[in-house]
Amino acid sequence: MDRSGHDSARRSFLKGAGVAGLAVMAGPALAASSDEVTWDQTYDIVIVGSGFSGLAAAIEAKRKGAKSVAIIEKMPVFGGNSAINGGLYAAPDTPLQQEEGVKDSPEIMVADQMKAGRGIADETLLRHVATHAREGLELCLEVGAKFHPFLQQLGGHSVPRTYQTTVNCGAGITQPLYKECKRLGVVLVNRAKLKRFIRAGNGRVEGITVDTRYYYDRDVAEGPERHIRATQGLIMATGGFSQNVRLRMAQDPTLTADVGSTNAAGATGEGLLQMLRLGAIPVHMAHIQSGPWASPDEGGFGYVSNYSIFNFPHSIAIERKSGRRFMNEIADRKTRADAELANRDEQGNPDPALMITSFKHANQHANARKVLKYGVGWKFDSLEKLAKNYQIPLEPLKAQVEEYNGYVETGVDKQFGKSMAKAKGKYLEAPFMVVRLWPKVHYCQGGVMINRDAQVLDSQTGEPIPGLYAAGEVTGGVHGVSRLGSCSIPECIVMGMTASRHITAEA
Repeated sequence: MDRSGHDSARRSFLKGAGVAGLAVMAGPALAASSDEVTWDQTYDIVIVGSGFSGLAAAIEAKRKGAKSVAIIEKMPVFGGNSAINGGLYAAPDTPLQQEEGVKDSPEIMVADQMKAGRGIADETLLRHVATHAREGLELCLEVGAKFHPFLQQLGGHSVPRTYQTTVNCGAGITQPLYKECKRLGVVLVNRAKLKRFIRAGNGRVEGITVDTRYYYDRDVAEGPERHIRATQGLIMATGGFSQNVRLRMAQDPTLTADVGSTNAAGATGEGLLQMLRLGAIPVHMAHIQSGPWASPDEGGFGYVSNYSIFNFPHSIAIERKSGRRFMNEIADRKTRADAELANRDEQGNPDPALMITSFKHANQHANARKVLKYGVGWKFDSLEKLAKNYQIPLEPLKAQVEEYNGYVETGVDKQFGKSMAKAKGKYLEAPFMVVRLWPKVHYCQGGVMINRDAQVLDSQTGEPIPGLYAAGEVTGGVHGVSRLGSCSIPECIVMGMTASRHITAEA
Protein backbone atom coordinates (compact mmCIF):
# COMPACT_ATOMS: atom_id res chain seq x y z
CA MET A 1 0.00 0.00 0.00
CA ASP A 2 0.93 3.63 -0.35
CA ARG A 3 3.46 4.52 2.35
CA SER A 4 3.47 8.29 1.84
CA GLY A 5 2.01 10.48 4.52
CA HIS A 6 2.81 8.41 7.57
CA ASP A 7 6.53 9.20 7.78
CA SER A 8 6.13 12.26 10.01
CA ALA A 9 3.80 10.40 12.37
CA ARG A 10 6.25 7.52 12.47
CA ARG A 11 9.15 9.87 13.25
CA SER A 12 7.11 11.39 16.06
CA PHE A 13 6.34 7.90 17.33
CA LEU A 14 10.06 7.01 17.39
CA LYS A 15 11.30 10.40 18.59
CA GLY A 16 13.45 10.24 21.66
CA ALA A 17 13.52 6.45 21.65
CA GLY A 18 16.21 4.93 23.77
CA VAL A 19 16.64 1.89 25.94
CA ALA A 20 17.73 3.88 28.94
CA GLY A 21 14.84 4.80 31.21
CA LEU A 22 12.46 2.19 29.73
CA ALA A 23 11.36 -0.69 31.91
CA VAL A 24 12.90 -3.91 30.65
CA MET A 25 10.89 -7.03 31.46
CA ALA A 26 12.95 -10.14 32.07
CA GLY A 27 11.86 -13.51 30.66
CA PRO A 28 8.74 -14.35 28.67
CA ALA A 29 6.33 -12.23 30.70
CA LEU A 30 2.67 -12.83 29.90
CA ALA A 31 1.85 -9.17 30.44
CA ALA A 32 3.60 -6.22 32.02
CA SER A 33 2.06 -4.12 34.77
CA SER A 34 1.28 -0.52 33.94
CA ASP A 35 2.91 0.40 37.27
CA GLU A 36 6.26 -0.81 35.91
CA VAL A 37 6.39 1.07 32.60
CA THR A 38 6.81 4.62 31.41
CA TRP A 39 4.37 5.38 28.61
CA ASP A 40 5.99 6.58 25.39
CA GLN A 41 2.78 7.29 23.48
CA THR A 42 -0.85 7.61 24.56
CA TYR A 43 -3.95 7.38 22.35
CA ASP A 44 -7.66 6.96 22.93
CA ILE A 45 -7.76 3.80 20.83
CA VAL A 46 -4.87 1.61 19.64
CA ILE A 47 -5.39 -0.91 16.84
CA VAL A 48 -2.91 -3.70 16.08
CA GLY A 49 -3.10 -4.73 12.42
CA SER A 50 -3.89 -2.72 9.30
CA GLY A 51 -6.16 -4.98 7.25
CA PHE A 52 -9.90 -4.59 6.69
CA SER A 53 -10.77 -4.79 10.40
CA GLY A 54 -8.09 -2.40 11.60
CA LEU A 55 -8.69 0.24 8.95
CA ALA A 56 -12.48 0.13 9.32
CA ALA A 57 -12.15 0.29 13.12
CA ALA A 58 -9.93 3.36 12.90
CA ILE A 59 -12.32 5.21 10.59
CA GLU A 60 -15.35 4.38 12.73
CA ALA A 61 -13.50 5.40 15.89
CA LYS A 62 -12.71 8.83 14.46
CA ARG A 63 -16.26 9.23 13.17
CA LYS A 64 -17.60 8.40 16.62
CA GLY A 65 -15.51 11.04 18.32
CA ALA A 66 -12.21 9.43 19.32
CA LYS A 67 -9.66 12.21 19.30
CA SER A 68 -6.53 10.08 18.87
CA VAL A 69 -6.33 6.72 17.10
CA ALA A 70 -3.21 4.74 16.15
CA ILE A 71 -2.73 1.70 13.92
CA ILE A 72 0.32 -0.44 14.64
CA GLU A 73 1.57 -2.69 11.80
CA LYS A 74 4.53 -5.09 11.97
CA MET A 75 5.08 -5.28 8.19
CA PRO A 76 6.73 -2.56 6.07
CA VAL A 77 3.49 -1.78 4.21
CA PHE A 78 -0.10 -1.35 5.35
CA GLY A 79 -3.04 -3.52 4.36
CA GLY A 80 -1.91 -6.89 5.67
CA ASN A 81 -3.27 -10.04 4.10
CA SER A 82 -6.44 -8.11 3.24
CA ALA A 83 -4.65 -6.24 0.46
CA ILE A 84 -4.02 -9.43 -1.51
CA ASN A 85 -7.29 -11.27 -0.89
CA GLY A 86 -9.94 -11.68 -3.58
CA GLY A 87 -11.78 -8.41 -2.98
CA LEU A 88 -15.14 -10.23 -2.71
CA TYR A 89 -17.85 -8.78 -0.46
CA ALA A 90 -21.13 -10.56 0.33
CA ALA A 91 -24.12 -8.61 1.60
CA PRO A 92 -27.87 -9.20 1.56
CA ASP A 93 -30.61 -6.86 0.32
CA THR A 94 -28.27 -4.59 -1.66
CA PRO A 95 -29.03 -2.19 -4.54
CA LEU A 96 -27.54 -4.57 -7.11
CA GLN A 97 -29.72 -7.41 -5.85
CA GLN A 98 -32.74 -5.17 -6.14
CA GLU A 99 -31.78 -4.23 -9.69
CA GLU A 100 -31.31 -7.88 -10.67
CA GLY A 101 -34.49 -9.03 -8.94
CA VAL A 102 -32.66 -11.19 -6.39
CA LYS A 103 -34.63 -11.86 -3.22
CA ASP A 104 -32.30 -11.99 -0.24
CA SER A 105 -32.18 -11.10 3.45
CA PRO A 106 -29.87 -11.41 6.46
CA GLU A 107 -31.86 -14.51 7.47
CA ILE A 108 -31.20 -16.23 4.14
CA MET A 109 -27.50 -15.33 4.25
CA VAL A 110 -27.18 -16.65 7.81
CA ALA A 111 -28.96 -19.88 6.84
CA ASP A 112 -26.44 -20.44 4.03
CA GLN A 113 -23.54 -19.86 6.43
CA MET A 114 -24.97 -22.08 9.14
CA LYS A 115 -25.29 -24.91 6.62
CA ALA A 116 -21.65 -24.52 5.58
CA GLY A 117 -20.61 -24.30 9.24
CA ARG A 118 -21.86 -27.86 9.82
CA GLY A 119 -23.84 -26.89 12.92
CA ILE A 120 -21.09 -25.24 14.96
CA ALA A 121 -21.02 -21.71 13.51
CA ASP A 122 -21.91 -18.81 15.81
CA GLU A 123 -25.39 -17.78 14.71
CA THR A 124 -25.41 -14.66 16.89
CA LEU A 125 -22.24 -13.26 15.33
CA LEU A 126 -23.25 -14.32 11.81
CA ARG A 127 -26.59 -12.56 12.22
CA HIS A 128 -24.90 -9.42 13.55
CA VAL A 129 -22.55 -9.31 10.55
CA ALA A 130 -25.28 -10.06 7.99
CA THR A 131 -27.52 -7.38 9.50
CA HIS A 132 -24.78 -4.75 9.23
CA ALA A 133 -23.04 -6.01 6.06
CA ARG A 134 -24.73 -3.39 3.91
CA GLU A 135 -23.44 -0.66 6.27
CA GLY A 136 -19.93 -2.01 5.80
CA LEU A 137 -20.38 -2.02 2.04
CA GLU A 138 -21.59 1.57 2.19
CA LEU A 139 -18.47 2.53 4.15
CA CYS A 140 -16.32 1.02 1.38
CA LEU A 141 -18.24 2.94 -1.27
CA GLU A 142 -18.12 6.19 0.71
CA VAL A 143 -14.32 6.14 0.88
CA GLY A 144 -13.94 5.37 -2.82
CA ALA A 145 -13.90 1.59 -3.31
CA LYS A 146 -15.15 0.58 -6.76
CA PHE A 147 -16.94 -2.66 -7.61
CA HIS A 148 -17.94 -4.41 -10.82
CA PRO A 149 -21.55 -3.65 -11.83
CA PHE A 150 -22.65 -7.27 -11.45
CA LEU A 151 -23.12 -9.85 -8.69
CA GLN A 152 -21.49 -13.25 -8.39
CA GLN A 153 -22.89 -16.38 -6.79
CA LEU A 154 -20.09 -18.12 -4.92
CA GLY A 155 -20.04 -21.68 -3.66
CA GLY A 156 -22.53 -22.38 -0.88
CA HIS A 157 -24.52 -19.18 -1.42
CA SER A 158 -28.14 -19.82 -2.38
CA VAL A 159 -28.40 -16.55 -4.32
CA PRO A 160 -26.02 -14.07 -6.00
CA ARG A 161 -24.95 -11.57 -3.32
CA THR A 162 -21.24 -11.02 -3.89
CA TYR A 163 -19.64 -7.79 -5.09
CA GLN A 164 -16.06 -7.77 -6.39
CA THR A 165 -13.65 -4.85 -6.61
CA THR A 166 -12.79 -3.66 -10.10
CA VAL A 167 -9.12 -4.46 -9.44
CA ASN A 168 -10.14 -8.01 -8.46
CA CYS A 169 -8.29 -7.94 -5.14
CA GLY A 170 -8.64 -6.60 -1.62
CA ALA A 171 -6.42 -3.61 -2.30
CA GLY A 172 -9.44 -2.09 -4.02
CA ILE A 173 -10.86 -1.71 -0.51
CA THR A 174 -7.80 -1.39 1.75
CA GLN A 175 -6.26 1.47 -0.21
CA PRO A 176 -9.34 3.73 -0.04
CA LEU A 177 -9.76 2.86 3.65
CA TYR A 178 -6.09 3.68 4.26
CA LYS A 179 -6.39 7.04 2.50
CA GLU A 180 -9.44 7.88 4.58
CA CYS A 181 -7.50 7.02 7.74
CA LYS A 182 -4.79 9.47 6.74
CA ARG A 183 -7.37 12.13 5.95
CA LEU A 184 -8.93 11.70 9.39
CA GLY A 185 -5.56 11.98 11.15
CA VAL A 186 -5.14 8.39 12.24
CA VAL A 187 -1.52 7.75 13.29
CA LEU A 188 -0.10 4.92 11.15
CA VAL A 189 3.08 3.21 12.33
CA ASN A 190 4.73 0.37 10.43
CA ARG A 191 7.58 -2.01 11.34
CA ALA A 192 6.30 -2.17 14.93
CA LYS A 193 5.83 -5.70 16.25
CA LEU A 194 3.62 -6.51 19.24
CA LYS A 195 5.72 -7.89 22.09
CA ARG A 196 3.35 -8.07 25.07
CA PHE A 197 0.25 -6.57 26.64
CA ILE A 198 0.36 -4.14 29.55
CA ARG A 199 -2.34 -4.48 32.21
CA ALA A 200 -3.47 -2.18 34.98
CA GLY A 201 -3.77 -3.40 38.56
CA ASN A 202 -7.49 -4.08 38.07
CA GLY A 203 -6.73 -6.42 35.14
CA ARG A 204 -7.70 -4.00 32.39
CA VAL A 205 -5.58 -4.16 29.22
CA GLU A 206 -4.13 -0.68 29.21
CA GLY A 207 -1.63 -0.86 26.39
CA ILE A 208 1.08 -2.79 24.59
CA THR A 209 4.82 -3.02 24.26
CA VAL A 210 6.17 -3.15 20.71
CA ASP A 211 9.56 -3.61 19.13
CA THR A 212 10.30 -0.83 16.66
CA ARG A 213 12.10 -0.78 13.31
CA TYR A 214 11.16 -4.44 12.93
CA TYR A 215 12.29 -6.28 9.79
CA TYR A 216 10.15 -9.33 9.13
CA ASP A 217 12.47 -10.96 6.60
CA ARG A 218 15.25 -11.10 9.22
CA ASP A 219 13.01 -11.26 12.32
CA VAL A 220 15.10 -8.46 13.82
CA ALA A 221 14.07 -5.27 15.61
CA GLU A 222 16.69 -2.56 15.25
CA GLY A 223 14.80 -0.01 17.35
CA PRO A 224 13.96 0.06 21.06
CA GLU A 225 10.85 -1.09 22.83
CA ARG A 226 7.99 1.39 22.99
CA HIS A 227 5.15 1.34 25.52
CA ILE A 228 1.89 2.51 23.95
CA ARG A 229 -1.14 3.34 26.06
CA ALA A 230 -4.77 2.94 24.94
CA THR A 231 -6.94 4.90 27.36
CA GLN A 232 -10.28 3.75 25.90
CA GLY A 233 -9.58 0.40 24.26
CA LEU A 234 -7.19 -1.85 22.36
CA ILE A 235 -8.39 -3.61 19.19
CA MET A 236 -6.56 -6.68 17.91
CA ALA A 237 -6.95 -7.02 14.14
CA THR A 238 -3.90 -9.16 13.40
CA GLY A 239 -5.42 -11.80 11.10
CA GLY A 240 -4.88 -15.55 10.87
CA PHE A 241 -1.95 -17.94 11.09
CA SER A 242 -1.96 -19.72 7.71
CA GLN A 243 1.75 -19.02 7.22
CA ASN A 244 2.75 -20.39 10.63
CA VAL A 245 3.44 -24.00 9.63
CA ARG A 246 4.26 -25.16 13.16
CA LEU A 247 1.05 -23.71 14.61
CA ARG A 248 -1.21 -24.95 11.85
CA MET A 249 0.35 -28.45 11.99
CA ALA A 250 -0.36 -28.53 15.71
CA GLN A 251 -4.03 -28.23 14.77
CA ASP A 252 -3.97 -30.32 11.57
CA PRO A 253 -0.82 -32.44 11.01
CA THR A 254 -1.63 -32.80 7.29
CA LEU A 255 -0.95 -29.09 6.68
CA THR A 256 2.80 -29.50 6.30
CA ALA A 257 5.25 -27.09 4.72
CA ASP A 258 4.53 -28.83 1.40
CA VAL A 259 1.01 -27.38 1.41
CA GLY A 260 0.97 -23.91 -0.12
CA SER A 261 -0.90 -20.90 1.25
CA THR A 262 -2.67 -18.01 -0.41
CA ASN A 263 -1.82 -15.68 2.48
CA ALA A 264 0.74 -12.92 2.85
CA ALA A 265 3.99 -13.80 4.61
CA GLY A 266 3.01 -11.91 7.77
CA ALA A 267 0.00 -14.13 8.55
CA THR A 268 1.78 -15.94 11.38
CA GLY A 269 -0.51 -15.44 14.36
CA GLU A 270 1.62 -13.63 16.97
CA GLY A 271 -1.32 -11.47 18.06
CA LEU A 272 -3.47 -14.56 18.55
CA LEU A 273 -0.79 -16.26 20.65
CA GLN A 274 -0.36 -13.18 22.83
CA MET A 275 -4.09 -13.10 23.56
CA LEU A 276 -4.07 -16.80 24.44
CA ARG A 277 -1.21 -16.14 26.87
CA LEU A 278 -3.34 -13.43 28.39
CA GLY A 279 -6.15 -15.91 29.04
CA ALA A 280 -8.41 -15.56 25.99
CA ILE A 281 -10.58 -18.55 25.01
CA PRO A 282 -9.32 -20.47 21.95
CA VAL A 283 -12.11 -21.76 19.72
CA HIS A 284 -12.17 -23.98 16.59
CA MET A 285 -8.40 -23.80 16.09
CA ALA A 286 -8.34 -27.05 14.08
CA HIS A 287 -10.75 -25.78 11.44
CA ILE A 288 -8.38 -24.43 8.80
CA GLN A 289 -9.86 -23.87 5.37
CA SER A 290 -8.23 -24.54 2.02
CA GLY A 291 -9.28 -22.68 -1.12
CA PRO A 292 -10.64 -25.06 -3.80
CA TRP A 293 -10.12 -22.48 -6.55
CA ALA A 294 -6.33 -22.31 -6.21
CA SER A 295 -3.82 -23.52 -8.78
CA PRO A 296 -0.69 -25.64 -8.24
CA ASP A 297 0.92 -23.79 -11.14
CA GLU A 298 1.41 -20.45 -9.34
CA GLY A 299 2.35 -19.22 -5.90
CA GLY A 300 0.10 -17.55 -3.35
CA PHE A 301 -3.40 -16.42 -4.23
CA GLY A 302 -2.34 -15.83 -7.83
CA TYR A 303 -4.46 -15.05 -10.86
CA VAL A 304 -6.28 -18.37 -11.16
CA SER A 305 -8.15 -18.02 -7.84
CA ASN A 306 -10.42 -15.11 -8.80
CA TYR A 307 -10.64 -16.45 -12.35
CA SER A 308 -11.92 -19.78 -11.01
CA ILE A 309 -14.33 -18.18 -8.53
CA PHE A 310 -15.92 -16.21 -11.38
CA ASN A 311 -16.09 -19.16 -13.78
CA PHE A 312 -17.11 -22.07 -11.54
CA PRO A 313 -20.87 -21.45 -12.00
CA HIS A 314 -20.65 -22.09 -15.77
CA SER A 315 -17.74 -24.56 -15.89
CA ILE A 316 -17.07 -28.21 -15.14
CA ALA A 317 -14.33 -29.65 -12.94
CA ILE A 318 -13.23 -33.09 -14.10
CA GLU A 319 -10.92 -35.88 -12.97
CA ARG A 320 -8.08 -36.29 -15.42
CA LYS A 321 -8.10 -40.09 -15.17
CA SER A 322 -11.82 -40.50 -15.94
CA GLY A 323 -12.78 -37.37 -17.87
CA ARG A 324 -15.85 -37.04 -15.64
CA ARG A 325 -17.11 -34.47 -13.13
CA PHE A 326 -16.56 -35.35 -9.48
CA MET A 327 -18.20 -32.48 -7.54
CA ASN A 328 -20.68 -29.62 -7.48
CA GLU A 329 -18.50 -26.77 -8.74
CA ILE A 330 -20.22 -24.23 -6.47
CA ALA A 331 -20.58 -26.31 -3.30
CA ASP A 332 -19.08 -24.84 -0.11
CA ARG A 333 -15.30 -24.63 0.10
CA LYS A 334 -14.68 -27.62 2.34
CA THR A 335 -16.82 -29.93 0.21
CA ARG A 336 -14.91 -28.94 -2.93
CA ALA A 337 -11.45 -28.90 -1.35
CA ASP A 338 -11.96 -32.40 0.08
CA ALA A 339 -13.16 -33.65 -3.30
CA GLU A 340 -10.17 -32.13 -5.10
CA LEU A 341 -7.69 -33.57 -2.62
CA ALA A 342 -9.04 -37.05 -3.40
CA ASN A 343 -7.72 -36.78 -6.96
CA ARG A 344 -4.54 -38.88 -6.84
CA ASP A 345 -2.66 -41.35 -9.01
CA GLU A 346 -2.00 -45.03 -8.22
CA GLN A 347 1.00 -44.07 -6.05
CA GLY A 348 -1.07 -41.56 -4.04
CA ASN A 349 0.55 -38.49 -5.58
CA PRO A 350 -1.57 -35.41 -6.36
CA ASP A 351 -3.32 -35.53 -9.73
CA PRO A 352 -4.88 -32.04 -9.96
CA ALA A 353 -8.35 -31.73 -11.39
CA LEU A 354 -9.06 -29.63 -14.47
CA MET A 355 -11.62 -26.84 -14.79
CA ILE A 356 -12.95 -26.52 -18.34
CA THR A 357 -14.70 -23.35 -19.48
CA SER A 358 -15.76 -22.01 -22.88
CA PHE A 359 -13.24 -19.35 -23.81
CA LYS A 360 -15.91 -16.80 -24.73
CA HIS A 361 -17.28 -16.98 -21.19
CA ALA A 362 -13.93 -17.30 -19.41
CA ASN A 363 -12.64 -14.26 -21.27
CA GLN A 364 -15.30 -12.10 -19.61
CA HIS A 365 -13.14 -12.06 -16.46
CA ALA A 366 -10.19 -9.67 -16.46
CA ASN A 367 -7.80 -12.32 -15.13
CA ALA A 368 -8.29 -14.59 -18.15
CA ARG A 369 -5.67 -12.70 -20.13
CA LYS A 370 -3.20 -12.88 -17.25
CA VAL A 371 -3.88 -16.59 -16.74
CA LEU A 372 -2.87 -17.18 -20.35
CA LYS A 373 -0.01 -14.67 -20.33
CA TYR A 374 1.71 -16.21 -17.31
CA GLY A 375 1.22 -19.81 -18.38
CA VAL A 376 -1.09 -20.92 -15.56
CA GLY A 377 -4.02 -21.62 -17.90
CA TRP A 378 -4.31 -22.87 -21.46
CA LYS A 379 -6.57 -22.48 -24.49
CA PHE A 380 -7.58 -25.40 -26.75
CA ASP A 381 -9.43 -25.34 -30.07
CA SER A 382 -11.10 -28.71 -29.54
CA LEU A 383 -11.84 -31.40 -26.96
CA GLU A 384 -9.55 -33.72 -28.93
CA LYS A 385 -6.54 -31.45 -28.40
CA LEU A 386 -7.47 -30.86 -24.78
CA ALA A 387 -7.82 -34.59 -24.08
CA LYS A 388 -4.55 -35.42 -25.81
CA ASN A 389 -2.63 -32.75 -23.88
CA TYR A 390 -3.77 -34.04 -20.48
CA GLN A 391 -4.06 -37.72 -21.42
CA ILE A 392 -7.78 -37.78 -20.68
CA PRO A 393 -9.97 -40.56 -22.15
CA LEU A 394 -11.67 -38.72 -25.03
CA GLU A 395 -15.03 -40.46 -25.30
CA PRO A 396 -15.96 -40.12 -21.59
CA LEU A 397 -14.95 -36.45 -21.77
CA LYS A 398 -17.14 -35.85 -24.84
CA ALA A 399 -20.04 -37.61 -23.13
CA GLN A 400 -19.58 -35.51 -20.01
CA VAL A 401 -19.59 -32.22 -21.93
CA GLU A 402 -22.71 -33.26 -23.85
CA GLU A 403 -24.42 -34.33 -20.62
CA TYR A 404 -23.53 -31.07 -18.88
CA ASN A 405 -24.81 -29.00 -21.81
CA GLY A 406 -28.09 -30.82 -21.35
CA TYR A 407 -28.18 -29.53 -17.77
CA VAL A 408 -27.57 -26.00 -19.07
CA GLU A 409 -30.54 -26.50 -21.39
CA THR A 410 -32.92 -27.84 -18.71
CA GLY A 411 -31.56 -25.81 -15.78
CA VAL A 412 -31.24 -28.96 -13.67
CA ASP A 413 -27.92 -30.64 -12.75
CA LYS A 414 -28.79 -34.32 -12.27
CA GLN A 415 -25.20 -35.26 -11.38
CA PHE A 416 -24.44 -33.06 -8.37
CA GLY A 417 -27.38 -30.72 -7.89
CA LYS A 418 -25.46 -27.58 -8.83
CA SER A 419 -27.51 -24.40 -9.15
CA MET A 420 -27.61 -23.66 -12.88
CA ALA A 421 -28.98 -20.12 -12.58
CA LYS A 422 -25.65 -18.50 -13.46
CA ALA A 423 -25.03 -21.08 -16.22
CA LYS A 424 -28.15 -20.23 -18.18
CA GLY A 425 -27.31 -20.11 -21.90
CA LYS A 426 -23.61 -20.69 -21.22
CA TYR A 427 -22.90 -23.96 -23.02
CA LEU A 428 -19.49 -25.60 -23.06
CA GLU A 429 -18.30 -24.98 -26.61
CA ALA A 430 -14.91 -24.72 -28.35
CA PRO A 431 -12.53 -23.04 -27.96
CA PHE A 432 -11.95 -24.03 -24.32
CA MET A 433 -9.97 -22.59 -21.41
CA VAL A 434 -8.40 -24.95 -18.88
CA VAL A 435 -6.79 -24.38 -15.47
CA ARG A 436 -5.59 -26.95 -12.95
CA LEU A 437 -7.05 -27.04 -9.43
CA TRP A 438 -5.36 -27.94 -6.15
CA PRO A 439 -6.34 -26.45 -2.76
CA LYS A 440 -4.12 -24.11 -0.74
CA VAL A 441 -4.40 -23.14 2.92
CA HIS A 442 -6.46 -19.96 2.89
CA TYR A 443 -8.32 -19.13 6.09
CA CYS A 444 -8.22 -20.03 9.78
CA GLN A 445 -11.68 -20.45 11.27
CA GLY A 446 -10.04 -20.67 14.70
CA GLY A 447 -9.02 -17.82 16.96
CA VAL A 448 -10.09 -16.13 20.18
CA MET A 449 -13.71 -16.05 21.29
CA ILE A 450 -15.50 -12.70 21.23
CA ASN A 451 -19.02 -11.54 22.00
CA ARG A 452 -21.30 -9.48 19.75
CA ASP A 453 -19.58 -6.28 20.93
CA ALA A 454 -16.20 -7.66 19.75
CA GLN A 455 -14.94 -7.99 23.33
CA VAL A 456 -12.40 -10.78 23.91
CA LEU A 457 -13.63 -13.29 26.50
CA ASP A 458 -11.62 -14.64 29.43
CA SER A 459 -11.12 -18.41 29.63
CA GLN A 460 -11.55 -18.54 33.40
CA THR A 461 -14.55 -16.28 33.88
CA GLY A 462 -16.21 -16.23 30.47
CA GLU A 463 -16.50 -12.47 30.90
CA PRO A 464 -14.90 -9.82 28.67
CA ILE A 465 -11.25 -9.04 29.32
CA PRO A 466 -11.49 -5.31 30.17
CA GLY A 467 -10.10 -3.04 27.48
CA LEU A 468 -9.43 -5.81 24.92
CA TYR A 469 -11.30 -6.19 21.63
CA ALA A 470 -10.70 -8.26 18.51
CA ALA A 471 -12.08 -8.40 14.97
CA GLY A 472 -11.53 -10.40 11.80
CA GLU A 473 -9.64 -13.63 11.25
CA VAL A 474 -7.87 -13.46 14.61
CA THR A 475 -11.23 -14.34 16.17
CA GLY A 476 -12.68 -17.83 16.06
CA GLY A 477 -15.91 -19.80 16.03
CA VAL A 478 -17.81 -17.43 13.76
CA HIS A 479 -18.00 -19.63 10.66
CA GLY A 480 -17.76 -23.13 12.11
CA VAL A 481 -16.26 -25.86 9.94
CA SER A 482 -16.34 -24.00 6.63
CA ARG A 483 -16.52 -20.30 5.78
CA LEU A 484 -18.39 -19.29 2.65
CA GLY A 485 -16.39 -17.24 0.17
CA SER A 486 -16.84 -13.46 0.26
CA CYS A 487 -18.00 -13.53 3.89
CA SER A 488 -14.66 -12.59 5.49
CA ILE A 489 -14.55 -8.97 4.32
CA PRO A 490 -18.00 -8.08 5.69
CA GLU A 491 -17.11 -9.84 8.95
CA CYS A 492 -13.82 -7.94 9.24
CA ILE A 493 -15.32 -4.55 8.46
CA VAL A 494 -18.49 -4.96 10.51
CA MET A 495 -16.69 -6.30 13.58
CA GLY A 496 -13.99 -3.63 13.32
CA MET A 497 -16.72 -0.98 13.23
CA THR A 498 -18.53 -2.75 16.08
CA ALA A 499 -15.44 -2.70 18.30
CA SER A 500 -14.98 1.05 17.83
CA ARG A 501 -18.67 1.75 18.37
CA HIS A 502 -18.64 -0.11 21.67
CA ILE A 503 -15.41 1.49 22.85
CA THR A 504 -16.56 5.04 22.06
CA ALA A 505 -20.01 4.43 23.56
CA GLU A 506 -18.40 3.16 26.77
CA ALA A 507 -16.02 6.11 26.83
